[in-house]
Amino acid sequence: MRLNGEIGEEEEKKVAECLNTQAYSISGGFSQPQSQKLVVGYALTSKKKKSFLQPKLLCLARNKGIFFVPIDLKRPLSDQGPFDVVLHKLSGKDWCEVIEEYRQKHPEVAVLDPPDGIQHLHNRQSMLQDVADLNLSDCHGKVGVPRQLVITKDPSSIPYEVAKSGLKLPLVAKPLVVDGSAKSHELSLAYDQFSLTELEPPLVLQEFVNHGAILFKVYIVGETIKVVRRFSLPNVSKCELAKVSGVYRFPRVSSASASADDADLEPGVAEHPPRPLLEKLARELRRRLGLRLFNIDMIREHGTRDVFYVIDINYFPGYGKMPDYEHIFTDFLLSLVQSKYKKRPAT
Repeated sequence: MRLNGEIGEEEEKKVAECLNTQAYSISGGFSQPQSQKLVVGYALTSKKKKSFLQPKLLCLARNKGIFFVPIDLKRPLSDQGPFDVVLHKLSGKDWCEVIEEYRQKHPEVAVLDPPDGIQHLHNRQSMLQDVADLNLSDCHGKVGVPRQLVITKDPSSIPYEVAKSGLKLPLVAKPLVVDGSAKSHELSLAYDQFSLTELEPPLVLQEFVNHGAILFKVYIVGETIKVVRRFSLPNVSKCELAKVSGVYRFPRVSSASASADDADLEPGVAEHPPRPLLEKLARELRRRLGLRLFNIDMIREHGTRDVFYVIDINYFPGYGKMPDYEHIFTDFLLSLVQSKYKKRPAT
């Protein structure tokens, strides 16, 4: 099955072999009768197509009666389909207007996800505000956000603004705008006040929280939650802070290549956040953001068992690196459409 040339010949062969050797009835999870088809129109960046629309996912989806169809961006969206689900991750004002207009005209189609909610996560100042407003102290742990400061002025003003705010060094610096580029995921660690002028606004400065060099990536797909461990920045001791100066840049700290799931770690560092805490956090963020596809980057304050911080939220993250993502995502799509049909008025 060729998807606009995005999948190469080798991948096509794998998909074809899979379809020829597997039955259409899948044991466990949801299944779709052969006579029914679920059509998912997708509008994704080239990078997202490559990482998400992998042969194994397409094969399993086909066996469950799910078909992924590329959306032609040169044609009106309403003239295409019909779709049961529209899956998108494109940026730009024009696309946001297109998808919002489509949502209004086609309430019977499940659009993943509303552009307003996605835009909320494109700014690191607004993305963590919903977490800061939560009160989860009664859910087997506490969740907060690091103290942070937004800098939009010239670099020479940063030391003064930091001193004025009372933020403590070291500070993590991140680009203010998250646009999907590699640069927007870069971060820097500033050890002293004088080096702050080396940073490039607009940016967000967060107080660095020692967390045992482990970050938890909490993947959300509808109501399903999957947690993986990633290696992160090491703790910074008071002695190190007194001796080290300058700004140290890191391209992408918690990428999939930094997996810590099989690492030999201290139990207090390796233990996942409590499930009830994650469930309530995910439920509240789904409600506040209006999103069903996102992930949360969490850390546990070193030396504690139940004090956590959310440091980033990403829309439609790299699910291809999430364990068993093919089954999770296809089951989610089927349940999503089934719930849509149940809500439709009888005719």
